[in-house]
Amino acid sequence: MSANVRGTATAILILGGLFFLFGFVTWLNGPLIPFMRIACELSDFEASIVVPFAFYASYFVMALPASMVLKRTGMKNGMALGLAVMAAGAFLFIPAAHMRSAGLFLTGFFTIGTGLALLQTASNPYVTVVGPIESAAKRISIMGICNKLGGIVAPFILGALILVNADQLKAELLTVDGDARSALLDARARLVVVPYAVLGAALLLAAVLIRLSPLPPLQEEVESTNARSSSVFKHPQLLLGVAALFVYVWAEVLAGDSIPVYAERLGTPLDVAKTLTSVTLMAMLVGYVVGIALIPRFLSQRWALALSAAVACVTVAGVLMADVTATARFPLLDLGSFEVRWTELPVTVLLVALLGLGNALMWPAIWPLAVDGIGSALKTGSALLIMAILGGALALPAWTAMSAGAMADASLSVEAKAAATQQAYWLLLPFYLFIGWYALQGSRLRASSDR
Repeated sequence: MSANVRGTATAILILGGLFFLFGFVTWLNGPLIPFMRIACELSDFEASIVVPFAFYASYFVMALPASMVLKRTGMKNGMALGLAVMAAGAFLFIPAAHMRSAGLFLTGFFTIGTGLALLQTASNPYVTVVGPIESAAKRISIMGICNKLGGIVAPFILGALILVNADQLKAELLTVDGDARSALLDARARLVVVPYAVLGAALLLAAVLIRLSPLPPLQEEVESTNARSSSVFKHPQLLLGVAALFVYVWAEVLAGDSIPVYAERLGTPLDVAKTLTSVTLMAMLVGYVVGIALIPRFLSQRWALALSAAVACVTVAGVLMADVTATARFPLLDLGSFEVRWTELPVTVLLVALLGLGNALMWPAIWPLAVDGIGSALKTGSALLIMAILGGALALPAWTAMSAGAMADASLSVEAKAAATQQAYWLLLPFYLFIGWYALQGSRLRASSDR
């Protein structure tokens, strides 16, 4: 095996571990949304601001500063620094839980997102250019499997620790007030202390291991024969790719983070709904496996993205048209007994989970299509693509706001409120149509001087 091949294999192995960590931390948000709603006595909209908005908005705020930090630290040291920043955010959860402070929780989410912005700004272009650009989507799909494996595990573990007997607690809170109510909420809030203390320690350990790892150096700027290519504004495929990634992340986060809330509104017990984010991620995992098998030998990155958009459009149509009262039996893991139990779930909820299949190959395909041919603009272009993760900050607040009027109307039946929540998913259709257009047309556009 040549030194270059060994270096690439080493990089993929180390980055795979990092992407598992990314997924684990990111998809903890699913069970944290109902946890914050209960522990800090927040509305659905307020919980969507404290958790996903604070978390994903940090990508937009910190991506360009992260690229400047990486110029000084290099890729490997930047990754270690990002992990250390994430650890600091995790440790903030300890005082936040003891004070039951939504503001301090928000600061913790933002700090963790800041560390992830630094990590993602370094690691995503690394994966893209560490091998041939034609197979970049395949490498990113491998990273995606690592990411979603972490994401599948996270809601089960955290949900079992912080949302144990959640339905019983909700019933108890209706019967008590004053000091007794505060005591129940304080006890619930403190359940997050141990998991996040362990997470913070694990992130610090990962930072040390990355700093000492044999991660091979990466050429940080790609040479270009066109001197003007250093300006990101001269690359329409990049700018349109940023827009495509923005709406994709919006769709991905909505599918993963809204499903526990949506299922609960349709009558699913919270003890069951809290694990449904993992079902969405399992669907994404299937999509990644398909991508690894087909790209680039049987399917180009462009056509993989177009087909993914088509699958997602059909699935959204199913979500919108399904009867909210229709149910189907679905196997779910019961962490109490470690047994798989068949559970009745609304069909429309299962279709939201199935959006993960269409979403799976979008990030792996959009990224290389966007940076293909941008030359020495790679670092700034990568930062812009990371900033597009802001779409995830807007997803749940917008979805919640679209159905807020119906949820607040006491004259409406439970079925009418469920139908209003269901219709809040319609916004995903134009998003997926745009992604399909980008795959077939937008990604082919180049500056006139490059043609």
